[in-house]
Amino acid sequence: MSMPTSNGGATLALPVIENPGQTPEEIAALQAEIKQLARSRNAVLLAHNYQRPEIQDVADYVGDSLGLSRQAAATPADVIIFCGVHFMAETAAILSPRKRVLLPDLRAGCSLAATITAEDVRRWKAEFPGYIAVGYVNTTAEVKAELDYCCTSGNVVDVIDAIPADKGILFLPDFFLGSQIRLGHKVGRPLLAGLNLSHPVQQDLATSSRCLFACL
Repeated sequence: MSMPTSNGGATLALPVIENPGQTPEEIAALQAEIKQLARSRNAVLLAHNYQRPEIQDVADYVGDSLGLSRQAAATPADVIIFCGVHFMAETAAILSPRKRVLLPDLRAGCSLAATITAEDVRRWKAEFPGYIAVGYVNTTAEVKAELDYCCTSGNVVDVIDAIPADKGILFLPDFFLGSQIRLGHKVGRPLLAGLNLSHPVQQDLATSSRCLFACL
């Protein structure tokens, strides 16, 4: 797909989704085989919203990461096949400790989750004792284990509001979601939205401070 530029110059071409290298008939046959195998192994197939249409079409449920994990936990399935990234499969395992969770592609990671480690959280909490650590769901299981609360973009304000007003908050790892809370909320409490500046993904996002101090 291409579109003209605003100044009438050369067209801009959008990147083409990787070609699966199979005909529609071959894809349909593979989908049927996957569904049959899933039924025979009592497995539930989950596909994140960002997955290819061919993957979503074969899934039992399509949605966001936490919603999918909750749906899978409510099913009688013995096996969860999560077409997503590492932290999503970990979240499913947390909510379904008795189920086996499979991640089809072990190379599938999340750049945001990769910007913070459990050691980073422990170090930050030691630097600000008494603060409440709130983390975005896009974090590893090791990071979640260090948090007081875990939230999504949809319930983050409710989570913040549920914390006593006299408590400071360490929010991680999404600097920008923390900034949106600051801009949209008027509550008298300190909030630190953290960046891991040792990580190359975030080195270009901030150059002078490890965290944003915001008085909500």
